[in-house]
Amino acid sequence: MKATNGTYSDLLEELTPQRIVEELSKYIVGQEKAKKAVAIALRNRWRRQKLPESIRDEVAPKNIILIGPTGVGKTEIARRLAQLIKAPFIKVEATKYTEVGYVGKDVESMVRELVEVSYQMVKAEKMQDVRQKARKIAEDILVDILSKDPFITDGRLTKSDIRAKLRSGELDEKVVEIWVQEKLPPILTVGGPPILEDLGEQLKDLFGGMPVGRKKRRVKVKDALAILEQEEAEKLIDHEEVAREAIYRAENFGIIFIDEIDKIAIKTPSYGPGVSREGVQRDLLPIVEGTVVRTKYGPVRTDHILFIAAGAFHMSKPSDLIPELQGRFPIRVELSPLTKEDLVRILTEPKNALIKQYVELLKTEGVDLEFTEDAVHEIARIAEEANNKLENIGARRLHTIMEILLEDISFNAPSLKGQHIIIDGKFVRAKLESVVKDVDLSKYVL
Repeated sequence: MKATNGTYSDLLEELTPQRIVEELSKYIVGQEKAKKAVAIALRNRWRRQKLPESIRDEVAPKNIILIGPTGVGKTEIARRLAQLIKAPFIKVEATKYTEVGYVGKDVESMVRELVEVSYQMVKAEKMQDVRQKARKIAEDILVDILSKDPFITDGRLTKSDIRAKLRSGELDEKVVEIWVQEKLPPILTVGGPPILEDLGEQLKDLFGGMPVGRKKRRVKVKDALAILEQEEAEKLIDHEEVAREAIYRAENFGIIFIDEIDKIAIKTPSYGPGVSREGVQRDLLPIVEGTVVRTKYGPVRTDHILFIAAGAFHMSKPSDLIPELQGRFPIRVELSPLTKEDLVRILTEPKNALIKQYVELLKTEGVDLEFTEDAVHEIARIAEEANNKLENIGARRLHTIMEILLEDISFNAPSLKGQHIIIDGKFVRAKLESVVKDVDLSKYVL
Protein backbone atom coordinates (compact mmCIF):
# COMPACT_ATOMS: atom_id res chain seq x y z
CA MET A 1 0.00 0.00 0.00
CA LYS A 2 1.34 3.41 -0.96
CA ALA A 3 1.69 5.55 2.14
CA THR A 4 0.90 9.24 1.76
CA ASN A 5 0.00 11.64 4.57
CA GLY A 6 -3.66 10.65 4.34
CA THR A 7 -3.26 6.91 3.86
CA TYR A 8 -0.76 6.61 6.72
CA SER A 9 -3.55 7.17 9.21
CA ASP A 10 -5.76 4.65 7.40
CA LEU A 11 -2.95 2.10 7.32
CA LEU A 12 -2.26 2.53 11.04
CA GLU A 13 -5.97 2.20 11.82
CA GLU A 14 -5.97 -1.24 10.18
CA LEU A 15 -2.91 -2.27 12.19
CA THR A 16 -4.35 -3.10 15.59
CA PRO A 17 -1.82 -4.21 18.23
CA GLN A 18 -2.95 -7.82 17.76
CA ARG A 19 -2.42 -7.64 14.00
CA ILE A 20 0.99 -5.99 14.40
CA VAL A 21 2.10 -8.89 16.63
CA GLU A 22 0.73 -11.38 14.08
CA GLU A 23 2.67 -9.68 11.26
CA LEU A 24 5.89 -9.57 13.29
CA SER A 25 5.46 -13.26 14.19
CA LYS A 26 5.68 -14.16 10.50
CA TYR A 27 9.37 -13.28 10.67
CA ILE A 28 10.36 -13.33 14.36
CA VAL A 29 10.11 -16.35 16.63
CA GLY A 30 9.13 -15.78 20.28
CA GLN A 31 9.91 -12.48 22.06
CA GLU A 32 6.20 -11.83 22.67
CA LYS A 33 6.85 -9.12 25.29
CA ALA A 34 8.96 -7.10 22.86
CA LYS A 35 6.44 -7.50 20.04
CA LYS A 36 3.63 -6.37 22.33
CA ALA A 37 5.60 -3.30 23.48
CA VAL A 38 6.40 -2.10 19.95
CA ALA A 39 2.83 -2.86 18.81
CA ILE A 40 1.45 -0.55 21.50
CA ALA A 41 4.03 2.14 20.65
CA LEU A 42 3.02 1.98 16.99
CA ARG A 43 -0.70 2.06 17.77
CA ASN A 44 -0.16 5.12 19.96
CA ARG A 45 1.10 6.96 16.87
CA TRP A 46 -2.30 6.47 15.23
CA ARG A 47 -4.10 7.40 18.46
CA ARG A 48 -2.08 10.62 18.65
CA GLN A 49 -3.15 11.61 15.12
CA LYS A 50 -6.79 11.38 16.26
CA LEU A 51 -6.33 13.75 19.21
CA PRO A 52 -7.45 17.41 19.17
CA GLU A 53 -4.65 19.77 18.11
CA SER A 54 -4.66 21.35 21.56
CA ILE A 55 -3.27 18.16 23.11
CA ARG A 56 -1.72 16.34 20.16
CA ASP A 57 1.71 17.97 20.45
CA GLU A 58 1.82 17.23 24.16
CA VAL A 59 1.72 13.45 23.62
CA ALA A 60 5.29 12.26 23.17
CA PRO A 61 6.18 8.86 21.70
CA LYS A 62 6.96 6.15 24.26
CA ASN A 63 10.53 5.32 23.34
CA ILE A 64 11.74 1.79 23.98
CA ILE A 65 14.92 0.06 25.15
CA LEU A 66 15.25 -3.56 24.00
CA ILE A 67 17.61 -5.49 26.27
CA GLY A 68 19.12 -8.79 25.22
CA PRO A 69 22.11 -10.59 23.67
CA THR A 70 22.92 -10.30 20.00
CA GLY A 71 20.97 -12.35 17.48
CA VAL A 72 17.70 -12.64 19.43
CA GLY A 73 15.65 -10.32 17.18
CA LYS A 74 16.10 -6.76 18.48
CA THR A 75 17.01 -5.19 15.14
CA GLU A 76 14.60 -7.39 13.19
CA ILE A 77 11.66 -6.30 15.37
CA ALA A 78 12.40 -2.60 14.73
CA ARG A 79 13.06 -3.11 11.01
CA ARG A 80 9.91 -5.15 10.39
CA LEU A 81 7.88 -2.63 12.39
CA ALA A 82 8.99 0.15 10.05
CA GLN A 83 8.26 -1.99 6.98
CA LEU A 84 4.71 -2.63 8.22
CA ILE A 85 3.75 1.02 7.84
CA LYS A 86 6.37 1.88 5.18
CA ALA A 87 7.85 4.36 7.63
CA PRO A 88 11.27 6.00 7.27
CA PHE A 89 13.70 3.85 9.28
CA ILE A 90 17.41 3.98 9.98
CA LYS A 91 19.68 1.93 12.20
CA VAL A 92 22.64 3.68 13.82
CA GLU A 93 25.26 2.52 16.32
CA ALA A 94 25.68 4.65 19.42
CA THR A 95 29.43 3.96 19.45
CA LYS A 96 29.87 5.78 16.12
CA TYR A 97 29.06 9.13 17.73
CA THR A 98 31.23 11.33 19.92
CA GLU A 99 30.41 14.36 21.99
CA VAL A 100 30.59 17.93 20.69
CA GLY A 101 34.18 19.07 20.29
CA TYR A 102 35.59 15.60 19.69
CA VAL A 103 36.46 14.12 16.29
CA GLY A 104 33.60 11.84 15.34
CA LYS A 105 30.06 11.86 14.04
CA ASP A 106 27.60 14.50 15.20
CA VAL A 107 24.46 12.97 16.73
CA GLU A 108 22.26 15.29 14.65
CA SER A 109 23.42 13.41 11.55
CA MET A 110 21.08 10.53 12.47
CA VAL A 111 18.11 12.86 11.91
CA ARG A 112 19.51 14.04 8.59
CA GLU A 113 19.94 10.40 7.52
CA LEU A 114 16.33 9.65 8.50
CA VAL A 115 15.04 12.59 6.46
CA GLU A 116 17.12 11.50 3.46
CA VAL A 117 15.56 8.02 3.67
CA SER A 118 12.13 9.63 3.94
CA TYR A 119 12.80 11.86 0.93
CA GLN A 120 13.88 8.94 -1.24
CA MET A 121 10.78 6.95 -0.20
CA VAL A 122 8.40 9.78 -1.08
CA LYS A 123 10.27 10.58 -4.29
CA ALA A 124 10.04 6.94 -5.43
CA GLU A 125 6.27 6.97 -4.80
CA LYS A 126 5.75 10.26 -6.65
CA MET A 127 7.83 9.07 -9.59
CA GLN A 128 5.81 5.88 -9.73
CA ASP A 129 2.65 8.00 -9.99
CA VAL A 130 3.99 9.73 -13.12
CA ARG A 131 5.78 6.68 -14.54
CA GLN A 132 3.26 6.04 -17.29
CA LYS A 133 3.31 9.65 -18.48
CA ALA A 134 7.12 9.76 -18.30
CA ARG A 135 7.40 6.58 -20.34
CA LYS A 136 5.13 8.03 -23.05
CA ILE A 137 7.38 11.14 -23.28
CA ALA A 138 10.51 8.96 -23.35
CA GLU A 139 8.98 6.86 -26.14
CA ASP A 140 8.17 10.02 -28.13
CA ILE A 141 11.80 11.19 -27.84
CA LEU A 142 13.16 7.80 -28.88
CA VAL A 143 10.70 7.36 -31.75
CA ASP A 144 11.77 10.76 -33.07
CA ILE A 145 15.46 9.77 -32.84
CA LEU A 146 14.89 6.35 -34.41
CA SER A 147 12.79 7.74 -37.26
CA LYS A 148 15.84 9.69 -38.43
CA ASP A 149 18.06 6.59 -38.48
CA PRO A 150 18.13 5.22 -42.07
CA PHE A 151 19.39 1.82 -40.87
CA ILE A 152 16.26 1.38 -38.76
CA THR A 153 13.52 2.95 -40.88
CA ASP A 154 14.97 2.02 -44.26
CA GLY A 155 12.60 4.68 -45.60
CA ARG A 156 9.57 2.43 -45.17
CA LEU A 157 8.64 2.52 -41.45
CA THR A 158 6.28 5.14 -40.07
CA LYS A 159 6.58 6.51 -36.55
CA SER A 160 3.67 4.25 -35.55
CA ASP A 161 5.59 1.25 -36.87
CA ILE A 162 8.70 2.27 -34.93
CA ARG A 163 6.68 2.74 -31.73
CA ALA A 164 5.20 -0.75 -32.13
CA LYS A 165 8.66 -2.25 -32.62
CA LEU A 166 9.95 -0.27 -29.64
CA ARG A 167 7.19 -1.58 -27.38
CA SER A 168 7.61 -5.17 -28.59
CA GLY A 169 11.33 -5.12 -27.77
CA GLU A 170 12.48 -5.68 -31.36
CA LEU A 171 14.74 -2.62 -31.18
CA ASP A 172 16.19 -3.27 -27.69
CA GLU A 173 19.70 -4.09 -28.87
CA LYS A 174 20.00 -1.25 -31.39
CA VAL A 175 22.42 1.53 -30.40
CA VAL A 176 21.24 5.13 -30.40
CA GLU A 177 22.73 8.47 -29.42
CA ILE A 178 20.79 10.46 -26.82
CA TRP A 179 21.28 13.64 -24.82
CA VAL A 180 21.43 13.02 -21.06
CA GLN A 181 21.63 15.34 -18.07
CA GLU A 182 25.08 15.18 -16.50
CA LYS A 183 25.42 15.76 -12.75
CA LEU A 184 28.32 16.43 -10.45
CA PRO A 185 29.17 13.33 -8.38
CA PRO A 186 27.87 13.38 -4.79
CA ILE A 187 30.13 15.19 -2.35
CA LEU A 188 31.38 12.86 0.38
CA THR A 189 31.93 14.23 3.86
CA VAL A 190 33.94 12.61 6.62
CA GLY A 191 33.11 12.64 10.30
CA GLY A 192 34.43 15.57 12.26
CA PRO A 193 33.42 18.27 14.68
CA PRO A 194 29.89 19.57 14.09
CA ILE A 195 31.14 22.78 12.45
CA LEU A 196 32.96 20.75 9.79
CA GLU A 197 29.99 18.41 9.35
CA ASP A 198 27.69 21.42 8.92
CA LEU A 199 30.05 22.81 6.28
CA GLY A 200 30.01 19.45 4.51
CA GLU A 201 26.22 19.41 4.54
CA GLN A 202 26.10 22.93 3.09
CA LEU A 203 28.46 21.93 0.28
CA LYS A 204 26.32 18.88 -0.46
CA ASP A 205 23.22 21.09 -0.50
CA LEU A 206 24.82 23.54 -2.90
CA PHE A 207 26.75 21.32 -5.25
CA GLY A 208 26.05 17.62 -4.64
CA GLY A 209 24.31 16.12 -7.68
CA MET A 210 23.96 19.54 -9.33
CA PRO A 211 23.16 19.38 -13.07
CA VAL A 212 26.13 20.61 -15.10
CA GLY A 213 24.73 20.41 -18.63
CA ARG A 214 23.75 17.84 -21.20
CA LYS A 215 26.00 15.33 -22.84
CA LYS A 216 25.57 12.88 -25.71
CA ARG A 217 25.78 9.16 -24.92
CA ARG A 218 25.63 6.10 -27.15
CA VAL A 219 23.52 3.38 -25.52
CA LYS A 220 21.24 0.50 -26.42
CA VAL A 221 17.61 1.38 -27.06
CA LYS A 222 16.36 -0.50 -23.98
CA ASP A 223 18.84 1.45 -21.79
CA ALA A 224 17.99 4.73 -23.51
CA LEU A 225 14.31 4.19 -22.73
CA ALA A 226 15.07 3.64 -19.03
CA ILE A 227 17.38 6.69 -18.84
CA LEU A 228 14.92 9.01 -20.57
CA GLU A 229 11.96 7.71 -18.55
CA GLN A 230 13.85 8.42 -15.31
CA GLU A 231 14.78 11.93 -16.47
CA GLU A 232 11.23 12.76 -17.53
CA ALA A 233 9.76 11.43 -14.28
CA GLU A 234 12.20 13.66 -12.35
CA LYS A 235 10.90 16.66 -14.31
CA LEU A 236 7.24 15.80 -13.74
CA ILE A 237 7.32 15.57 -9.94
CA ASP A 238 7.15 18.58 -7.62
CA HIS A 239 10.40 18.36 -5.62
CA GLU A 240 9.24 20.94 -3.08
CA GLU A 241 6.13 18.89 -2.39
CA VAL A 242 8.31 15.78 -2.03
CA ALA A 243 10.48 17.58 0.53
CA ARG A 244 7.45 18.77 2.52
CA GLU A 245 5.92 15.31 2.65
CA ALA A 246 9.28 13.72 3.48
CA ILE A 247 9.70 16.02 6.47
CA TYR A 248 6.13 15.37 7.62
CA ARG A 249 6.65 11.62 7.36
CA ALA A 250 10.00 11.69 9.18
CA GLU A 251 8.63 13.90 11.96
CA ASN A 252 5.45 11.93 12.58
CA PHE A 253 6.25 8.34 11.58
CA GLY A 254 10.05 8.06 11.49
CA ILE A 255 11.82 5.39 13.54
CA ILE A 256 15.47 5.65 14.61
CA PHE A 257 16.96 2.42 15.95
CA ILE A 258 20.00 3.13 18.16
CA ASP A 259 22.01 -0.05 18.59
CA GLU A 260 24.77 -0.67 21.16
CA ILE A 261 23.43 1.99 23.50
CA ASP A 262 24.85 -0.09 26.37
CA LYS A 263 28.37 0.72 25.12
CA ILE A 264 27.90 4.40 25.98
CA ALA A 265 26.28 3.57 29.34
CA ILE A 266 29.38 2.01 30.96
CA LYS A 267 30.30 3.99 34.06
CA THR A 268 33.94 5.01 34.15
CA PRO A 269 35.99 7.61 36.02
CA SER A 270 35.33 11.23 35.04
CA TYR A 271 38.25 11.38 32.63
CA GLY A 272 39.38 9.62 29.46
CA PRO A 273 36.82 7.64 27.41
CA GLY A 274 34.15 8.05 30.09
CA VAL A 275 33.87 11.74 29.34
CA SER A 276 33.12 10.96 25.70
CA ARG A 277 30.53 8.29 26.54
CA GLU A 278 28.61 10.59 28.86
CA GLY A 279 29.08 13.42 26.39
CA VAL A 280 27.40 11.37 23.65
CA GLN A 281 24.46 10.76 25.97
CA ARG A 282 24.15 14.48 26.71
CA ASP A 283 24.32 15.32 23.00
CA LEU A 284 21.72 12.65 22.28
CA LEU A 285 19.35 13.95 24.94
CA PRO A 286 17.97 17.03 23.07
CA ILE A 287 17.41 14.93 19.94
CA VAL A 288 15.30 12.43 21.92
CA GLU A 289 13.63 15.15 24.01
CA GLY A 290 12.68 17.17 20.97
CA THR A 291 14.62 19.80 19.07
CA VAL A 292 14.92 21.26 15.57
CA VAL A 293 17.60 19.86 13.26
CA ARG A 294 18.60 21.64 10.08
CA THR A 295 18.54 19.42 6.98
CA LYS A 296 18.92 20.20 3.29
CA TYR A 297 15.16 19.69 2.89
CA GLY A 298 14.26 22.10 5.68
CA PRO A 299 14.11 22.19 9.49
CA VAL A 300 12.91 18.99 11.15
CA ARG A 301 11.39 18.64 14.62
CA THR A 302 12.36 15.47 16.47
CA ASP A 303 9.61 15.60 19.14
CA HIS A 304 7.57 12.74 17.67
CA ILE A 305 10.20 10.54 16.07
CA LEU A 306 10.09 7.10 17.70
CA PHE A 307 13.45 6.05 19.15
CA ILE A 308 14.10 2.37 19.79
CA ALA A 309 17.39 1.70 21.57
CA ALA A 310 18.96 -1.71 22.03
CA GLY A 311 21.88 -3.30 23.80
CA ALA A 312 23.09 -6.49 25.42
CA PHE A 313 23.85 -4.68 28.72
CA HIS A 314 26.39 -7.34 29.78
CA MET A 315 28.81 -4.80 31.26
CA SER A 316 26.25 -2.15 32.19
CA LYS A 317 22.56 -1.70 32.86
CA PRO A 318 19.96 0.84 31.70
CA SER A 319 20.23 2.65 35.04
CA ASP A 320 23.86 3.50 34.12
CA LEU A 321 22.55 5.90 31.48
CA ILE A 322 22.30 9.52 32.63
CA PRO A 323 18.97 10.02 34.45
CA GLU A 324 17.60 12.51 31.90
CA LEU A 325 18.12 10.03 29.03
CA GLN A 326 16.68 7.14 31.04
CA GLY A 327 13.50 9.15 31.47
CA ARG A 328 13.14 9.48 27.70
CA PHE A 329 13.04 5.69 27.28
CA PRO A 330 10.16 4.75 29.60
CA ILE A 331 9.57 1.29 28.11
CA ARG A 332 12.15 -1.41 28.91
CA VAL A 333 11.77 -4.87 27.44
CA GLU A 334 14.10 -7.80 28.10
CA LEU A 335 14.38 -10.28 25.25
CA SER A 336 14.94 -13.94 26.07
CA PRO A 337 18.05 -15.89 24.99
CA LEU A 338 17.23 -18.42 22.29
CA THR A 339 16.71 -22.05 23.25
CA LYS A 340 17.15 -25.09 21.01
CA GLU A 341 13.38 -25.12 20.45
CA ASP A 342 13.49 -21.47 19.36
CA LEU A 343 16.30 -22.26 16.90
CA VAL A 344 14.26 -25.14 15.43
CA ARG A 345 11.35 -22.76 14.86
CA ILE A 346 13.65 -20.07 13.39
CA LEU A 347 14.96 -22.63 10.88
CA THR A 348 11.50 -23.64 9.68
CA GLU A 349 8.62 -21.31 10.61
CA PRO A 350 9.23 -17.71 9.49
CA LYS A 351 8.42 -16.61 5.94
CA ASN A 352 12.13 -16.09 5.39
CA ALA A 353 13.25 -19.22 7.29
CA LEU A 354 16.83 -20.25 6.53
CA ILE A 355 15.96 -23.76 5.37
CA LYS A 356 13.36 -22.37 2.95
CA GLN A 357 16.01 -19.99 1.59
CA TYR A 358 18.56 -22.75 0.91
CA VAL A 359 15.96 -25.07 -0.63
CA GLU A 360 14.91 -22.31 -3.05
CA LEU A 361 18.50 -21.28 -3.82
CA LEU A 362 19.47 -24.81 -4.84
CA LYS A 363 16.24 -25.30 -6.74
CA THR A 364 17.55 -22.69 -9.21
CA GLU A 365 20.28 -25.23 -10.08
CA GLY A 366 17.74 -28.04 -10.46
CA VAL A 367 18.71 -29.63 -7.13
CA ASP A 368 15.85 -30.82 -4.91
CA LEU A 369 16.99 -30.41 -1.29
CA GLU A 370 15.05 -31.99 1.58
CA PHE A 371 15.71 -31.61 5.31
CA THR A 372 14.40 -34.31 7.66
CA GLU A 373 13.02 -33.38 11.08
CA ASP A 374 16.01 -34.90 12.91
CA ALA A 375 18.38 -32.86 10.70
CA VAL A 376 16.68 -29.63 11.76
CA HIS A 377 16.94 -30.62 15.44
CA GLU A 378 20.62 -31.51 15.01
CA ILE A 379 21.38 -28.15 13.38
CA ALA A 380 19.60 -26.37 16.26
CA ARG A 381 21.41 -28.49 18.88
CA ILE A 382 24.81 -27.75 17.37
CA ALA A 383 24.01 -24.02 17.13
CA GLU A 384 22.95 -23.97 20.78
CA GLU A 385 26.10 -25.88 21.82
CA ALA A 386 28.33 -23.49 19.86
CA ASN A 387 26.59 -20.49 21.43
CA ASN A 388 27.16 -21.95 24.90
CA LYS A 389 30.84 -22.79 24.28
CA LEU A 390 31.72 -19.64 22.39
CA GLU A 391 30.18 -16.17 22.41
CA ASN A 392 26.38 -16.31 22.29
CA ILE A 393 25.43 -14.70 18.97
CA GLY A 394 21.92 -16.13 18.89
CA ALA A 395 20.29 -16.99 15.57
CA ARG A 396 23.24 -15.56 13.63
CA ARG A 397 25.09 -18.80 14.45
CA LEU A 398 22.65 -20.66 12.21
CA HIS A 399 23.88 -18.79 9.12
CA THR A 400 27.45 -19.98 9.68
CA ILE A 401 26.41 -23.56 10.42
CA MET A 402 24.18 -23.78 7.34
CA GLU A 403 26.98 -22.48 5.10
CA ILE A 404 29.44 -25.08 6.42
CA LEU A 405 26.82 -27.84 6.23
CA LEU A 406 25.91 -27.18 2.60
CA GLU A 407 29.28 -25.95 1.34
CA ASP A 408 30.05 -29.00 -0.86
CA ILE A 409 26.50 -29.26 -2.20
CA SER A 410 26.41 -25.54 -3.06
CA PHE A 411 29.81 -25.77 -4.76
CA ASN A 412 28.90 -28.85 -6.83
CA ALA A 413 25.25 -27.89 -7.46
CA PRO A 414 25.63 -27.28 -11.24
CA SER A 415 26.75 -30.90 -11.70
CA LEU A 416 24.05 -32.27 -9.38
CA LYS A 417 21.14 -31.10 -11.54
CA GLY A 418 18.09 -33.35 -11.31
CA GLN A 419 19.17 -34.99 -8.04
CA HIS A 420 17.06 -35.29 -4.88
CA ILE A 421 19.34 -34.83 -1.85
CA ILE A 422 18.15 -35.65 1.66
CA ILE A 423 19.84 -33.92 4.60
CA ASP A 424 19.27 -36.06 7.71
CA GLY A 425 20.64 -36.04 11.25
CA LYS A 426 23.45 -38.46 10.33
CA PHE A 427 24.62 -36.12 7.52
CA VAL A 428 24.59 -33.12 9.89
CA ARG A 429 26.57 -34.95 12.59
CA ALA A 430 29.13 -36.25 10.10
CA LYS A 431 29.68 -32.76 8.70
CA LEU A 432 29.70 -30.72 11.89
CA GLU A 433 30.34 -32.84 15.00
CA SER A 434 34.15 -32.76 14.70
CA VAL A 435 34.13 -28.98 14.33
CA VAL A 436 31.96 -28.52 17.43
CA LYS A 437 34.08 -30.88 19.57
CA ASP A 438 37.33 -29.09 18.72
CA VAL A 439 36.96 -25.86 20.72
CA ASP A 440 39.97 -24.19 19.08
CA LEU A 441 38.67 -25.04 15.60
CA SER A 442 35.16 -23.87 16.54
CA LYS A 443 36.50 -20.43 17.44
CA TYR A 444 37.72 -19.96 13.88
CA VAL A 445 35.10 -21.89 11.90
CA LEU A 446 31.85 -21.33 13.81
